[in-house]
Amino acid sequence: MRRLGAALAVAAIALAAGCGSGGGGGETASGPVKLRFLSLAWQKESVEANKQIVADWNKANPNIQVEYVQGSWDNVNDQLVTSFEAGDPPDVIHDDSPALASFASRGYLLDLTGKLPAELKNDIPQAAWDTVTFSDGKSGQGVYGVPFLQESQVLLANKKLLDAAGVRIPTPDNPWTWDEFADVAKKLTKKGTYGVAWPMKSPVNKVLNLALNFGGTFFQTQNGTTTVKVGPQEREVLKRIHDQLYTDKSADPSALGMGTADPLPGFFAGKYAIIPAGVYLRQQVAEQAPSGFDWVTLPPLKGVTSQQGAVSQTLSVAADSEHPDEAMKFIAYFLNGPNQAKLAKGDWLLPTSTSAAEDPALTTKENGWDVATASAKDLVVAPFLKVNGYDEWKNKVATPAMQEYFADKISLDELANRLVEEGNKVLERYNR
Repeated sequence: MRRLGAALAVAAIALAAGCGSGGGGGETASGPVKLRFLSLAWQKESVEANKQIVADWNKANPNIQVEYVQGSWDNVNDQLVTSFEAGDPPDVIHDDSPALASFASRGYLLDLTGKLPAELKNDIPQAAWDTVTFSDGKSGQGVYGVPFLQESQVLLANKKLLDAAGVRIPTPDNPWTWDEFADVAKKLTKKGTYGVAWPMKSPVNKVLNLALNFGGTFFQTQNGTTTVKVGPQEREVLKRIHDQLYTDKSADPSALGMGTADPLPGFFAGKYAIIPAGVYLRQQVAEQAPSGFDWVTLPPLKGVTSQQGAVSQTLSVAADSEHPDEAMKFIAYFLNGPNQAKLAKGDWLLPTSTSAAEDPALTTKENGWDVATASAKDLVVAPFLKVNGYDEWKNKVATPAMQEYFADKISLDELANRLVEEGNKVLERYNR
């Protein structure tokens, strides 16, 4: 009996195991090596792309057959822990880079250092590899996944409203500064229209990634001990968003409790001129916008720089896989340049592969692909990726505190004190 829970991903894994694939398949005298691949793709185009690549692999590699297992992002990491501890994880695991540090330190994932084919390793920039390089929990560093999709924060804007206000349309080579963005948002704010909607139901990753525009890291490590830091650099983005809400009144406070896609009806109706969002939201705009709605993707804002924190979707190999070499061969195929381009198009995200990024479909002006793809150059490793205890700090301390700040219930000083004092109590347990 597999102790994997009842969720879709785990049920599928258990079903696959029950059908004889075992903990990595196990080669038989009369059959091929069998691998299980847990995919968390969820958008229709992305699922189709994933399944097609697996089918192409299986057709070309009769001796190494891959079973596609459909999973879900919902609670997958808890489910994976259960499968790791039961000794029956999938061979190839789709996840994201924040999850890998804990899994690596607990010995659940295979260190891919020295196992990566040169073509794959050289096609992905070092900045992306940095997002999957973690301590092994002992004395060294290892690579515990192959990064293949990333997200940047861009601006989605109502082109008609921008043109009517006579504002400059920014380009990747000449983006808006945060100061210019504030001025533009004020110009766009008129009766019935706010310049910007900031959906802040889940504010922490958005704030921390954008804080890098001003060099804000929120964490510092000295002598092996990590603590929370909220100084002038970390305060910049927090204060600027708050000012738009309550000083300039160019941002709608009622949007604060919304999820990322929730402002879209207001965006289409002209209530919001601009929505800061991840590049993937372009898909919903393209599919849901009413006929004749003219929208544009604008590049990331610039503070001191346009740098943003990068989080990667990843493919890893389970340490318990009986066929790690075959799993690595499959990953190298699955994430080659042409396949990464297909996956990026399916998820409306950015490929880490430099060859994939040159695909004409990812550089066209249609649906803002040219601007989205250009934004990848400013992605750097997110500092919080390396912080043991970050998830607890985010969920128990930072999320409620930032929500109160953006709701104007506490001051910036109070927010900073809570993030540091309560946060350090959380991190203290992980620093031991």
